Amino acid sequence: GPCTECSCSSGKEPDKDPSHIKKKENGDRVCVPKIFFGTRTHKQITQISRELQRTAYSCVPMTILSSRDYTCIHPVVSNCSNRNEMCVELLEGKHGRSCSYYHGAHKLSEHHALQPVCQAWDIEDLVSLGRRLRACPYFAAREMMLGADIVFCPYNYLLDPQIRDSMDIHLKDQVVILDEAHNIEDCARESVSYGVTESQLRAAREELELMVNNNIRQKHHEPLRAVCCSLI
Repeated sequence: GPCTECSCSSGKEPDKDPSHIKKKENGDRVCVPKIFFGTRTHKQITQISRELQRTAYSCVPMTILSSRDYTCIHPVVSNCSNRNEMCVELLEGKHGRSCSYYHGAHKLSEHHALQPVCQAWDIEDLVSLGRRLRACPYFAAREMMLGADIVFCPYNYLLDPQIRDSMDIHLKDQVVILDEAHNIEDCARESVSYGVTESQLRAAREELELMVNNNIRQKHHEPLRAVCCSLI
């Protein structure tokens, strides 16, 4: 049956403290770790959430972290080639526009259908409910991470330090499970790799030459220009 440490056994509301600190009967404080479950693809998260529904832990507080490519429902941003940049522009209020879906994210994260008394859900359930409530699934899932006992996400959310920082993922003293871990090496290499085209290198070289010729931080820009030249 369910364990006695997490909220699934008692039906209580999840602890909203991001550090998951709870008190013992004698007054001592004990840190209850989150479980970060990493998979290779978003599709596999759906399969695992379905398996979770079949267990005694189906009602455990959970969330699924995924990219805007899968969770953005804004009619303009979701059809852009670069959803991340467009989303940031709306959140910063550039050009006098904002995102009404973002401001309604709390309606989705607090909705009864996603609470621990209900069964485990997947990305499609979250997006479908977000469309009905006109609330952002992307930011709602991030809000729910605070009270979640289990956090599902792709590998790179755990391996890439930049993504960890942007998503406020802190793995110290937490439990990390990696499904099909034989793929980790490739994912780790991708996290520290970057692809660039020759035309991008040539454009960068021209801009760096402009900087050097105008005596703008020459000692910084000359070595960068040399790198671009050598790669070209």
